[in-house]
Amino acid sequence: MSTRDISVRSLPDIAATPTMHAGTLEWVGMDAIDVPVALHVGEGRVVQAPARVAAAVNLSQAQARGIHMSRLYLAVERALSGNVLTPRLLHGLLREFLESQADLSDGAWLRIAFEQMLRRPALVSELAGWRRYPVRLSAAHERGHFHVEIALEVVYSSTCPCSAALARQAIQQQFDLDFPPQAPLRRERVRAWLGSEQGIVATPHSQRSLLQLRARLHPSFQEFPVADLVDLLEGVLATPVQTAVRREDEQAFARLNAANLMFCEDAARRVRGALLGDARIADFWARAVHQESLHAHDAVAIASKGIAGGYGAHTQWQG
Repeated sequence: MSTRDISVRSLPDIAATPTMHAGTLEWVGMDAIDVPVALHVGEGRVVQAPARVAAAVNLSQAQARGIHMSRLYLAVERALSGNVLTPRLLHGLLREFLESQADLSDGAWLRIAFEQMLRRPALVSELAGWRRYPVRLSAAHERGHFHVEIALEVVYSSTCPCSAALARQAIQQQFDLDFPPQAPLRRERVRAWLGSEQGIVATPHSQRSLLQLRARLHPSFQEFPVADLVDLLEGVLATPVQTAVRREDEQAFARLNAANLMFCEDAARRVRGALLGDARIADFWARAVHQESLHAHDAVAIASKGIAGGYGAHTQWQG
């Protein structure tokens, strides 16, 4: 036995001593662990991003003073620093959490938060730019069962259908004033009127909007489809915010908004329909948030397949 081994054995281990305040604890661990993570982004490419990790187990032994937290940290460091993130990797990491705690724990939990950078093309022109998407991966191993979730957020534009109808009516009323029934109607004058400020006396209000998604992956899928889910959400919502644009792109964006008038209810239903048809998604919770330009409050709609439905579930985005 080396001198170091003897020295380490002589150091006090207070966590191993019985506690004076007996009782089990649901979760014990660490939050805000800094570590780099690697993720597949398609076509064999792997990207790396800085992440914040929360790692925890329960304390099922009522008399135990505490868990071995440093073992959780070292397991996170070993697993995430040199491997690509997959559900299988996280499953193995949670099993290591439990093995490292001897008989103290029978449940383990992990959350990894980072931002995924994706390059997005303009709608018409050759321009493109980068967008960053907040991503959170969560995994749990409880009572012998493992499940993993991916949460992400996309930003889009939403134009109010009610406001659009009121704007169209206001334009019709102005047309009646500027072109009375008894006056001759000339095409050139009407066309010029449509291109003037007088021809657009009202415009519908649009707002920047958020779609927040929690999706539980089907056990048969062994990758985290971040880019695919972003594409799916932005495709079904149809009006994602843009990066670099030219005037032709801005006009195309205006056309998309006019063709996709949306209440928050419409957005939530569109997303629900798309997710129900995705074989990778076993369960989901989606929240559409329209940050209104008319009101000082937000309009919110939630759709779910089974994960904690109802309005109160909106707090789960933070958890």
